[in-house]
Amino acid sequence: MIGTWAQIGYLIAAVCFIVALKALSSPKTARTGNALGAAGAVLAVIITFAAYKPDHLVPILIALAIGTVGGVIGSRRVQMTHMPQLVALFNGVGGGAASLVALMELGEVHDGETVAAIATAFTILVGAISFSGSIVTFAKLQELMTTRPVTFPGLPVLFIAGLLGGVAVSAWLVSEPRVLVGVLLCLLGLAVGVMLVLPVGGADVPIVISLLNAFTGLTVAAGGYVLGNTLLLVAGTLVGAAGTLLTKLMADAMGRSVFNILFGAVRGGSTLGAGTVSERPVISGSAEDVAILLGYAQRVIIVPGYGLAVAQAQHTLRDLVEELQGRGVKVDYAIHPVAGRMPGHMNVLLAEAQVPYEQLREMDDINGDFKQADVVLVVGANDVVNPAARTTPSAPIYGMPILNADEAQRVIFLKRSMRPGFAGIENELLYDPRTTLLFGDARESLGKLLASVKTV
Repeated sequence: MIGTWAQIGYLIAAVCFIVALKALSSPKTARTGNALGAAGAVLAVIITFAAYKPDHLVPILIALAIGTVGGVIGSRRVQMTHMPQLVALFNGVGGGAASLVALMELGEVHDGETVAAIATAFTILVGAISFSGSIVTFAKLQELMTTRPVTFPGLPVLFIAGLLGGVAVSAWLVSEPRVLVGVLLCLLGLAVGVMLVLPVGGADVPIVISLLNAFTGLTVAAGGYVLGNTLLLVAGTLVGAAGTLLTKLMADAMGRSVFNILFGAVRGGSTLGAGTVSERPVISGSAEDVAILLGYAQRVIIVPGYGLAVAQAQHTLRDLVEELQGRGVKVDYAIHPVAGRMPGHMNVLLAEAQVPYEQLREMDDINGDFKQADVVLVVGANDVVNPAARTTPSAPIYGMPILNADEAQRVIFLKRSMRPGFAGIENELLYDPRTTLLFGDARESLGKLLASVKTV
């Protein structure tokens, strides 16, 4: 048992985590919340060293130093477009660490300690699932493997067998808490994690990141019980609850169930379309043509997407918006909840460019304004404005709430090519007579637009 002073310190750290989580709910306070959460983690580590006085201090400090250097360098160097991959890796490492700690603690679990054995088995199994699933998610996002659903004959049978095997080995571990049984359980968890994520593709990957994040939180909470560490229990519960709620909210935003997202491809459906490039004719224009439409508009709505992040064009977009506002044009950003490759991707991207939070409007808030918009400027987005979500039952995104860009008087797409969006299906809005396409890199196109608007 640790002293009262350490328990109070853990309580302070737990409060830091709770307040940080609340602060992260708003872009205005997110940076403060992030710093507060990090401060709570540092406090917890210091208290742990002081209270437990670990025997193998040098190896632990070396591991801490390696992890700190790797985390700082990786976080500072990663591009905004690769942030989802970094989140997936960090999440996987958390689940893997919890699983390994539980394996090491098996030697401390004795016969008759049923609750501790159950918590240990749960941590090993779910932590391994989170680790391997996160690695596959990283590979999909990094395009180290296909982003399309990967299925093969017998996958459902293997997956169910893996789950049942995991439950059976967990029961074995509870009755006989031995390391070899724990290793077998960990291997089963790794296999289940791979089979869980392989059938998921396209726009569903961000939801899987959130789900696996919830898994990691739950394993950390269970690991806290195994170690008798209240702070780990609190922190893991917070992460697990937040990840679960976020997964449900994102699934609702796509108009689909979590079960359908995970197993739609296995049941014979698909989370991706054909992915072929269309050769149908479209109306394309020059930067000067688009600048005239924007310069003489009274109401403009910007729809940002992943292409904006790829081009790192958020700063140029902000400059264009400021120029339009200086001419008396009312401009807002329409943010779809699943735009980009992770929850809040567009909010983070635009906050980096110092875009005022008041200009960022969520889908439910702004959808009624598209009918009054003179121009909608879609920058690097596709699926979130695709009318097929309303009109085509066979489309993989059917039922997903979208931004009502098709209700505006004119729509402008900034696209590099006619390649479909992440869902791999055509967007009929591209062929609407009211739509104009400006082809090219988003950053270069926005730069040309900015220069042309200044001359209008």
